[in-house]
Amino acid sequence: MASKVQKKDGPWETVKTVVWALLIAGIFRTLFFQPFWIPSGSMKDTLLIGDFLFVNKMAYGYSRHSCPFSICPISGRILGSEPERGDVIVFRHPVTNDDFIKRLIGLPGDTVQMREGRLWLNGEELPVQAAEPFVEIMEPQGPQQILPRCANAPVGRGAECVKERSLETLPNGVTHSVLNIGDFRTDTTPVYTVPPGQYFFMGDNRDNSSDSRVPRSIGGVGFVPYENLIGRADRVIFSSAGSRMLFFWTWRLDRFFEEIV
Repeated sequence: MASKVQKKDGPWETVKTVVWALLIAGIFRTLFFQPFWIPSGSMKDTLLIGDFLFVNKMAYGYSRHSCPFSICPISGRILGSEPERGDVIVFRHPVTNDDFIKRLIGLPGDTVQMREGRLWLNGEELPVQAAEPFVEIMEPQGPQQILPRCANAPVGRGAECVKERSLETLPNGVTHSVLNIGDFRTDTTPVYTVPPGQYFFMGDNRDNSSDSRVPRSIGGVGFVPYENLIGRADRVIFSSAGSRMLFFWTWRLDRFFEEIV
């Protein structure tokens, strides 16, 4: 006599599958890699609007900010390791709780100052080398349809938007691209001394970045506490120049899996 196979409850099995999938995805996102979409141009030309990347959350250990909405029951930081100068890092804004991505410039104890657009660390001016200008088309970018800012402004739609570009070398040998649009108030700053347990960040698109050059008391980022670091950005996985990711004709195939330096 053939044995009967008992049918499982279809809807309940579906619910369990979805719950397990969400749980696994949540653990993966919390412990290993968090997806991050670049919404602004503050890190051009290292990162472009529409770049998609995974942030390595194992790089610096874990804090309460490692979980969505900063709900991890962690005091301070566990399994932590120190970031290196020049790392491109996603961190939680100390006031607004928004996620920012910038380059780490100043370590605890460093003095940092901008003088007429040049970066000084610990009393020494960093070496820079002139590079080819960064050129993009004056057109809306990304889901927010942001128009780029140009050194050759005013620029009409469809024309070339040009920014001066140079290669800046940090004391540990990391060389990265820096853009310049013009003369802005953050081109010259006071001397900042980075407090213990905090860090100083700047965007590579120096004239289009809200970062540590402006104190939080007047609307900037200020110094960023160690526990607010979320992870290191190592590689662009996908990139799209359009307002929708599915617009395949706007994909930047040359940026797929590009290393972030």
